[in-house]
Amino acid sequence: MTVRSAVDLSVDLGFLRLKNPVLAASGTFGYGPEFEPFLDPGRLGGFVVKGLHFDPRPGNPPPRLAETPSGLINAVGLQGVGVASFCEKTLPRLRGYKTAVIVNVCGADTEEYVRVVEYLDGHEGIAAYELNISCPNVKAGGACPAQSPAATRKVVAAVKKRSRRPVITKLSPNVTDVAAVAAAAEEAGTDAVSLVNTFLAMAVDVETRRPKVANVYGGLSGPAIRPIALRMVHQTASRVRIPVIGLGGIATASDALEFLIAGARAVQVGTAGLVDPRAALDIIDGLEEYCRRHSLQRLSEICGTIDVR
Repeated sequence: MTVRSAVDLSVDLGFLRLKNPVLAASGTFGYGPEFEPFLDPGRLGGFVVKGLHFDPRPGNPPPRLAETPSGLINAVGLQGVGVASFCEKTLPRLRGYKTAVIVNVCGADTEEYVRVVEYLDGHEGIAAYELNISCPNVKAGGACPAQSPAATRKVVAAVKKRSRRPVITKLSPNVTDVAAVAAAAEEAGTDAVSLVNTFLAMAVDVETRRPKVANVYGGLSGPAIRPIALRMVHQTASRVRIPVIGLGGIATASDALEFLIAGARAVQVGTAGLVDPRAALDIIDGLEEYCRRHSLQRLSEICGTIDVR
C-alpha cells in the first residue's frame, strides 16, 4: 500500500495563519450558514461574510443582477442585516466552524466604518476585518474611497486607530494605478490588501432600451475579469510589502495558482460559488494535487515565484 506524503497547504499572512489559501469572498457566501447544505465551511481556509453597515440596509431596488458573457453584473447595493443582528443571531453559530471568519466592514463615511469596527470589537469569534472601501454598485457612478489614495489613507488610518483586530483593505479596480492606492493603505497601517472588487459595468435590454439593473451601473465579476485582476494583483504585490489577497474570476485550481504565483498569499472565490457551491473545495483539492504532481511539500513555496525575465 502506497502512503501519500502530507502536503502543507497552509499560508501565513503574518497576522493570521490559514489552513489553506482559499477563502470564500464576501457577497457570494452570505453570512456562512447559507452554504451549510453544500459544504463544510471548516474545510475552507476561511470566509468573508457579507458586508455589514452599522444599521440594516435594504440594498438597491430590483432588478439587481444581469448575466453577461463569462460574467455577472450585480447591483445588490450592500443589503445587510446590520452589526447588532449579525452579532446576536449569526456570529455565535460561526464560532463553531473551525476556520477563519473575516467580517466585511462597510460604511457611508469614515465615522460609520469606525462605529462598525468598534461594535464588532466587543464580540469574539472574528479573525480580521475586510474594509470594504471599494464597492462600485451603491452610488450612481460607482464612487468609493478606494478610487483615491488620500481617501483610502484617511479611512484606513481611522479604522486602524480604533480596531483591536487586523485589517484587510479591499481595493477597487476602477482606478488608473491600483498599486498607488495599495501603497496608501499600507502607509496608513493596513495589515493586508485584497483585490480586486468588481469592475463598474452596465448592460442594456435592447427590447425595452432600459438598463438591465435598476441602478444603471453595477459591478462585473466572474471569469471575464480574471486576466485584468491578475495583472493588478501582480502590480500590487510588486509594490507593497504587506500580504496581498487576490480575487477576480477565480473558478479553478489553475486560476488560483496564477494569482499565487503572481504574488498573492491567498485567494478569494466569489462568483464561481454561485455556479457551483462546492467550487472552493474543488480548488483546494486541485491545489493539493498540483503540489503532489510537482513534488512540493508546501504550497507556500510557489507564492510570488513568477519569472518575468
